[in-house]
Amino acid sequence: MRRLVALSLLLCMLWPSLSYAQGLPEEQLNRGVKHSDACAYHLMAEARLNKPDAGALLEKALACSPDLPAAYFALSKASLSFSVRGILESIDYMIQGVSAYSRNFWWSFSLAASLFFSLVLSFIVAVMLVVITRLFRDIPLLTHDIAESRRMSAVLPVLLLLAFTGPLVLMGCLLVLLALYMKKTDRILLYFYLLVLLFSPLIFRTASFFVNSYSSGTLKAIVQTNDFQGNRYALSVLDGNDDYDALFAYALALKHEGRYEDAIALNERLLRKRPDARVYVNLGNCYVGLYHFDDSRKSYLDKAFDYYMKALTIKPLASAYFNLAQVSRERLDFKGGNEYYKSALGLDRDAVALYSLESSRNPNRFVADETLPAAALWKDMRGRYGKTSALGMTPVPVMLFPVFALLLFAGFYLLDTRMRERAYRCRKCSKILCAKCERSLVWGQMCPQCYASLIKLDELDVKERVSRLLAIYNHGRSRRNMLKVLSFTLPGIPQIFSGRILSGFALLWPFLFFVSMPLTQSVFSPGDLSGYRLLSWLTVAMAAGLWTASQFITRERISRGWL
Repeated sequence: MRRLVALSLLLCMLWPSLSYAQGLPEEQLNRGVKHSDACAYHLMAEARLNKPDAGALLEKALACSPDLPAAYFALSKASLSFSVRGILESIDYMIQGVSAYSRNFWWSFSLAASLFFSLVLSFIVAVMLVVITRLFRDIPLLTHDIAESRRMSAVLPVLLLLAFTGPLVLMGCLLVLLALYMKKTDRILLYFYLLVLLFSPLIFRTASFFVNSYSSGTLKAIVQTNDFQGNRYALSVLDGNDDYDALFAYALALKHEGRYEDAIALNERLLRKRPDARVYVNLGNCYVGLYHFDDSRKSYLDKAFDYYMKALTIKPLASAYFNLAQVSRERLDFKGGNEYYKSALGLDRDAVALYSLESSRNPNRFVADETLPAAALWKDMRGRYGKTSALGMTPVPVMLFPVFALLLFAGFYLLDTRMRERAYRCRKCSKILCAKCERSLVWGQMCPQCYASLIKLDELDVKERVSRLLAIYNHGRSRRNMLKVLSFTLPGIPQIFSGRILSGFALLWPFLFFVSMPLTQSVFSPGDLSGYRLLSWLTVAMAAGLWTASQFITRERISRGWL
């Protein structure tokens, strides 16, 4: 008995997937469900296990959810072969998958969120690595100048006070001090970081927008109904929500579930808020549902016809013309129906082809529903979830960060203009020099001993000169060995260590961006992570290619003495 109960429960759990495997059921379309991602992912998982029938299974997955990019990417991988036809088919499916992003709201949203967070996080980590790499090398110079310069001692307390306002400002303070010993071109990194800090409230606002939107059940319910993926979740979440987009999606879900009177009331409420051609179309569709192909209720068709005409007075919609054609033919006005159908084709031939393909004598398929465009959803999200938040990264208000950025820029300007003479290292032996403590004439940033051993041959005896040359050679060799070891870490680190900071950062930031993309994609994934494997492998491959290229570039520069 227990086995029978367990088998029954398992059958109930797997029944939706088993039914989806036979193709998108007609009853799903009758309920206004055109996309089933669960069905598509189930078939994609089955295709991975059943290689001989993978192509047919993936085609069924695409039929279950025509706007799912993962299905196109899986087909692209399955159709790839060492033939012209296989390569072209694979590329075609790849292009279609990329195009599907524009039709699938959650996938486009997750891609935008992944790109944004990867870009910001990789930039912050790259700057942090620059600070760490240069800090250990430039601390002796900094302490030397603090001991020699009173101006440096006066500015340091201000920078230390700012450092306690959060990690981002702390990195800015350290970058200001390190920039004093950078080349002029490398200081672009400091200016760029201060510019980012200046616009950090906008960056935090965007980050909060993505995080809050992704965790919102209301938005998920709106999108699910808007993308024809289901109605039950919207009916349970959106009830009582007075937001315009939520009311729109709730009314559409009610109509799909056959609750036409409630849907009519909500659509009329939306029209009282503002006239909208899409609402008029959906309102007319509700009256087609009340008609339900009963000749005794043909008066409802007249009301539907009037609402479609009102929609056209606001905006010409292909759905309104198509619905007028359907209603006209139902009223036996075939000539008018043909004219309206031609008008619909003139507006959007692809949409009309889809309407015709799905059409049948069912209220949810006989006429075409209108949905919220992606631009409206993005606008709704910005208004509802676009409040600025620090996300726990700083104890001070984010709106103060532009002030901190201006203070850091002012502090750097004062230090850079007033500290005419600052410490530097000898190019040959790395000894710390400055004009105050080293009175002897030097050339090419060399200390007097190295200068004498290389240029003024008569000032040193042979034994002392050879000893000095050996010391210079050993120092250069140990420096080259250090750079070779650093070349195996991250791209750009050897350049940063040797003082070519901007070129090193130009290698480091893209590498970290490519590495972070799979991580952020896993956080903002709209469904099965298998759909992101292709994009993840692509970014990992690009990171590996950048690391390999940096190896060749760095080793060549080390061998030629450029680093």
